Amino acid sequence: MSKTVPVKTATRVFEIIEALLELERASLSELARHLDLADSTLHDHLTTLESLGYVVRENKKYQVSFQFLEIGEKTRRNSDIYQVSDDEVSKLASETQEHASLMVEENGMGVLLAIAKGTNAVNLEAYAGRRVVLNASAPGKAILAHLPEWRVEQIIDQHGLPEYTEYTVTGREDLFAELDAIRERGYATDVEELVEGVKAISVPLICRNRVRGAITVGGPANRLKGTLFEEDLPNLLLQSSNVIELNLAHW
Repeated sequence: MSKTVPVKTATRVFEIIEALLELERASLSELARHLDLADSTLHDHLTTLESLGYVVRENKKYQVSFQFLEIGEKTRRNSDIYQVSDDEVSKLASETQEHASLMVEENGMGVLLAIAKGTNAVNLEAYAGRRVVLNASAPGKAILAHLPEWRVEQIIDQHGLPEYTEYTVTGREDLFAELDAIRERGYATDVEELVEGVKAISVPLICRNRVRGAITVGGPANRLKGTLFEEDLPNLLLQSSNVIELNLAHW
């Protein structure tokens, strides 16, 4: 069986896009040094991307255009899970006055599709489209707990179990033990595992025996504690998940 080889030109184009995102803005020579490419080769790619509207140039500096925003927003709005969850996420933020979100799994990573902030919400540096490792977040673990074991193993092999704080679950056996506990109680928690000082609680969204995502409420650790964290928020999230799952089943 022949091995599939990626198209090198396409690979190069996305390397350029990702480099521009990392650098924010860069001149031809700056970007060439960053990518270790010849100026002439890079210039041809940038000229093509600029003519197609995916890159813009101002004062001899290149940056990614807002055309990607249109693509991302259209993709999100075409998603059934986003359409049936967005209102519930907003309601959760309003009722808890904290940060609420919807996450889905894509290529072994968690992707935030919807974000809403309550009146007391702190800045968690979360935004629609942000990708997060699954083992270090409440929604990620809620999703992992309802994936087949072979798929969880595959994700771990692909992305590892990176450590973000001293509380992050980084052992394979420890993670599987926690996933068992999540399935039993019906929700997942993140106690300063992704960001120090931040706690979160999440429940999975399951439709037709398949996990489609997870909804989450997060906030400062000193506010999310006691009965609120152990009973009130889980119950509120489970109510919202029930509404989302019913709407999704009839979509």
